[in-house]
Formats: sequence, structure tokens, C-alpha cells
Amino acid sequence: MSPQWNRRDVLKGLLAASTAMIVPEQGAAQDAAPVSGRPVEIQITPVSAFTFRLSILPVNNGSIAEVPLDGSLVKQSWGVPAAKLRTQPTNPISIGRLRLKISFHPVGIGVANEHADVIQQFAWDENAGVFSFLTGSSPLLGLGEGGPQFDRRGSTDSMSSGQGAYKLATHGGRVPIPWIIGTAGWAIFFHQPYGTFDFTGPQGKFQSTRPGVGLDLFFVSSPDPATIMEEYARITGYAELPPLWSLGYQQSHRTLASREEVLSEAKTFRQKKLPCDALIYLGTGFCPSGWNTENGSFAWNSRVFPDPREVLDELHQDNFHAVMHAVILSDKLRGTVHDPCELSRFDEESVGCYWDAHRKDFAMGIDGWWPDEGDPLDIPSRLLRNRMYWEGPQIDRPNERPYALHRNGYAGMQRYASFLWSGDVYSTWETLKTHVPIALNTALSGIPYWGTDIGGFVPTEEFTAELYLRWFQFGAFCPLFRCHGRTWKLRLPWGWNTGDPGPVEIRNYSGAAIPDSSQLHDARVEPICRKYLELRYRMLPYLYSSVHECASTGMPIMRALWLHFPDDPKAVECGDQFLWGKNILIAPVVEKGATVRRVYLPRGAWYDFWTHERVEGGREISRPVDLETMPLYVREGSILPLGPVKQFTGEIVDEPLSVSIYPGADASFLLYEDDGASFNYRKGEWMGIQMAWDDKRRALSLYLAPGSRMLPPGPRAIAVQLAGATRRVTFEGKPVQVSF
Repeated sequence: MSPQWNRRDVLKGLLAASTAMIVPEQGAAQDAAPVSGRPVEIQITPVSAFTFRLSILPVNNGSIAEVPLDGSLVKQSWGVPAAKLRTQPTNPISIGRLRLKISFHPVGIGVANEHADVIQQFAWDENAGVFSFLTGSSPLLGLGEGGPQFDRRGSTDSMSSGQGAYKLATHGGRVPIPWIIGTAGWAIFFHQPYGTFDFTGPQGKFQSTRPGVGLDLFFVSSPDPATIMEEYARITGYAELPPLWSLGYQQSHRTLASREEVLSEAKTFRQKKLPCDALIYLGTGFCPSGWNTENGSFAWNSRVFPDPREVLDELHQDNFHAVMHAVILSDKLRGTVHDPCELSRFDEESVGCYWDAHRKDFAMGIDGWWPDEGDPLDIPSRLLRNRMYWEGPQIDRPNERPYALHRNGYAGMQRYASFLWSGDVYSTWETLKTHVPIALNTALSGIPYWGTDIGGFVPTEEFTAELYLRWFQFGAFCPLFRCHGRTWKLRLPWGWNTGDPGPVEIRNYSGAAIPDSSQLHDARVEPICRKYLELRYRMLPYLYSSVHECASTGMPIMRALWLHFPDDPKAVECGDQFLWGKNILIAPVVEKGATVRRVYLPRGAWYDFWTHERVEGGREISRPVDLETMPLYVREGSILPLGPVKQFTGEIVDEPLSVSIYPGADASFLLYEDDGASFNYRKGEWMGIQMAWDDKRRALSLYLAPGSRMLPPGPRAIAVQLAGATRRVTFEGKPVQVSF
């Protein structure tokens, strides 16, 4: 949003996103071809060299049905269709390198490349509202957060949204996105209408919820996974950059006893030198005593925040950001508690009312919001809510990147830098195991800023120090690194050695339990948490550069192996490990009592991050693990920038940037940096250090990336490391070469 927009402009824009319609032009033909007795017009619109839009629109009395926009598309039109057909064409339609053979009675569309190789075959039954397509034999990925994992093949998915949609305890909330990726080299985004997917047969089927209203979809064809991801971003929008602090550790709180407890928890992080950037406070109503007075309220709970502005000031002085839980109530809750707008669907009036309810507290110094609930909202309303928490804060702080952690959303939510968490899952090993592939399908669906409640929201008998640590290790490599849950004091890094689990709060949860008292005095937990906290903060230069790559190209931060190894069947099928950015392979330990982790290393050589051992890939290996070790591997031909240990992302530490070279192949890396807080990077205030490793010459070149410039504090001290040798240089904006 432009900083010059005023509040009225913002609200008009929000309303427009939910009400705009596309009205396709009338075709020249007078008679439309009937499909099972109903006349239709087929429109083919080029989007890029890899993507076309297919619209099958009913014709009623010579007029074409409208295609409503739900807010998911980044723009309203992709131009004039290349073809508008009401009768069968004589010749195939050419769209870039693709050739479309279209037939009627019933509608069939064959898609082939320039060599006549069949890529896809569509069939549309207008009466039944069923759209069929080839699925091939390789895994089918995408479809948003939650649902059956990892490969979607063999499942039927009604695309229901919310926490009641599919196996909440283990799979979490469902944010369905009708973007299905065929890992053989194609993908489809079903724009309108909504529907159910059936992948149980030899063909995939999409059952429209509104037979007779037509179909509007986008088809992408490319053997390159990066191109497929960039095409999705072209359709639904690129992710915005979040504030840098949101990539640090976030500690959530539940029932609070007093003002002293609020400040004491913050002080303890700093005293123990446990890195942390954000403190999140739940609302009263979801726990006996939170930051506000009741659900939907923006009045402070005076028992724990008697002087909210002063408390926020103290937190800010200790370099914490404060995030507050906010609830939009469903129809079910209305009448029992107060909601300033009582929303079940957003429109111009309710958006203005609801955001205005935040602004007084926001002016006190709140840094971000945690919007909860909202399961009953329809798609436009979910997206408008996401957009409101991005553009609303900019009304009052026009040059500050907002932060919001959502439970609901849809395709396009990435345009608002929305974070998403997986909902109220149970603390079980099965949940942890399931959330690795959930993370990957969520990322492949264009939602890059994702995480879980570390440890699981509802404690069970399986909730032990071991499970917490394994979850914490996984969370350290999720974009959202956040602990939250009931028995909330066990979500603190030091909480497992105090004997105090915190308020119980599990009465209404079947299968919930308090951890055994023998688990509550484990001195191993805090130092292991510190190890992964410090590693996360050391890796911020690498992570933030990967976030910038995501915002620029559509490639996610957590990456299924398919994205980099599409011609390796074992890598494509692998859903229990992932790449973090392009260079680091993460293999979470998800088995109780594990002493060995089986890890698949794709082709090429890999370096064990912990031991520096070089291992040949193209095979599965057994990596011994102890409680503090999660396997991490860096592929040969990698440049890994690591910063100093920090207690918060904005801390100034007078130590050089460490750049580690993993030899064996040429490598390149763009180290991206900006102020991490404002939108000034849009005006060119960013720095990119382009790094290139020549493996044969054993030389690293550093130069300022085109379009960037040196940023304060000026010259950068860099320590380049290779096989135990270190070369120290100072980068001042001019090309530098480091040789070994």
C-alpha cells in the first residue's frame, strides 16, 4: 500500500477486492455449442509463455455469465482472450509453445507441447459440474494447509476450511487452496467456483459446488518447478517482506497472574541470554486471564496490565515486540460476549468499524496482532481480513511493515505478508511427524510464512521434554518460530526444570493430560533450546536472504525436495525432510527415543553441518542422533553466510559476518540486507552482496548487486572460511576477491 493512501482509500480498496467482477467480452459467434444441452463459450487467455487461463462460461440468451472475483487473483484481467469459441475450431489453438485441441459435445481440451507430446487432457461435464484431468503417476502436491499428506493421490478432499475440517489433533487447521501441482511438470489453479477434489481414480476430478455456473482456471506447464512456483505468484501475487523481527523467536503466553509476571518473563529471557524478539499475549476468554477483558474486547485487563502503555514501554526498552491476540467472533458466539462489530462477513462498514476498534491500543505501542477464529468467514472475507491487518496498521504507521499471525486465509494471503499457524493440535509424536509434510504442502501453495504451536497446543501423556525438544528443533527451521500451548510454562525454554507446568486449562479436551512430574526437572532442555535459538539467530543473514528470494521469485523458504531435484523420484516422493532455502537440508527427528535418523541425500555430495563430514548423495544414509542433534546437511557448491549470536534481531554486535564455503562445485549467493523494518527498500535502500565461488580457482568474488548500494553502518567485515582456513576482508562496495 502506498504510504500516501488515506483511510478511505484503504477501505474502498478492501471493498473492491470482494465485489469486483470480470465480464468477458461477447464472442462473435451467434450460436453457442451446447454442452449436455447447455450452450457455453470457451475462452483461452494467454497469461505467460507457461500459463493460460481457461474459462468455460455458460451462455444465457446470448450473454456470457460473469466470473466473480474472490480476492485471490492479483489482477482483474489478463487481457483479451486469444480465442473465444462457441463452436469447434478447425485447427488447434497455439498459446506459446502449447497446442490446444478443443472439442465440444462434451467439452474436451487436449494440451500438447510443440512436439505433440500430451501434457494434459481436460473434460468438462457441465450438467454434473465435474472437471476431469490427467494425474499421471508422480506425486500430486499443494492444495493448501492440512488435509491428507504428503502426496494427495488417493484422497478425496472437500476443501473444507477451518479447525473442524480434517483431523485437527494431528493435522491441524485446514486452509484449502485449489492449486494442485503435478510433479511431472504442470499445475492448475481453480479460480471459480469452489469444489471438491477426487484423486482416487485414474483421473483427477474436480466437482464444482455450483453446477451450471461454468468454470475458470489457470493451467501452468513447465518441467522447471521454480517456474511453476513463479507462475503461481504471477497469478495470485508475490509475498511481501515481513519485518525482520518476526523471523526471530516468538514466545506466547496464556493465563497471566500479574504485571510482575509479564515483565519477569521478559527479563528472564535477557538474563539467561536466550534470544527472543516477540512476546505474544492471549486474550481473556480463551484463558482465565489474558491481556484484555473478554473475547472481542479491546479493553485492557487491569489485573495484569494496569498501566498498558508503561508495560509496553518497558518491553520495548528491553527490545521486545508485543503482539496481542484479537478475535473475530462467529455467529455462534454472538450474544454471549461483546464484539465491536459482530462480524460474520466483511464489507466496507464492518472493515472500518473493526479496524478502528484496534487503533487506540495500537497507538499505545502494540507491534503486531494475532487474529484468531474466523472459521465461518467466506473466502472474500478471509482475504479482506488478512488485507486489513496489513493495510490497516499502515494508516497510522505508513512506513512500518505490519505483522499479523492468522489462523485463516486463502490464495493471495501472501500479498499481505500474512503468517499462518496450524491451529490447536495435540502434543503427540504423530502430530509432529505429520506437520513436516504439512509444512511443505503449505509452502508449495504460496503461503511462505508458516509454523506450528511448538510442543503442540493440547498437552497429552506423550508431552515430554523429548517431544518438546524435537518440536523445538523443527520449529527453529520454520519461518514462524513460536512456542504456544496449554500448560504454557512448559513452552518456556527454561520451563522444564522448574516443576511448574503453569495453569492446567485442559478440562474440555478429550485425551489431554499434564506431563508426569518426573518430566518437570530436566536440566538438559534449556541448553539445547539455547543451541537452536542461537543457531536460528546466526542463520538470519541466510534466512532473510531466502525470504527476499521468496518475495522476488515465488520460491518458498521451506522447500520440498522436488523443487530442486524434480528428476529424482525418491526426492520427489520425500515428505519427511526439506530444504531450507536452496542449500540446507533439514531432517527433523520425529520418532520417540530415536538414536538414528534415516536421511535421503539427493545426488551430489553433502556436508554434515555439525561434523563437516563430506557424504556422497544419491542414497539414503543412517545418521546417528542424540537428544540435542537434528541432522542438517549443506550441499556441495554452497555459500552459507552466518551472523554473530544475537539476543534480538536488531542487536548490534561488533563481530564479522562469517561466510562458509562448501566446495565441490561452483556456487553463488545473494546476501540481501535492508533496514528490516520500513518500506524504504522499495525506494532502493537495500544492499545486495553478490557472492560467487569458483571451485576450480578456489576463489570467492564479492561485489555489490546491481540496483543496490552500501547501507549504514558502512564497510562490512567478512570472515571467509574454507576447510578450517579463514581469510578476513572488508567489503566497501567495490569488488573483492578472496583466494585460498
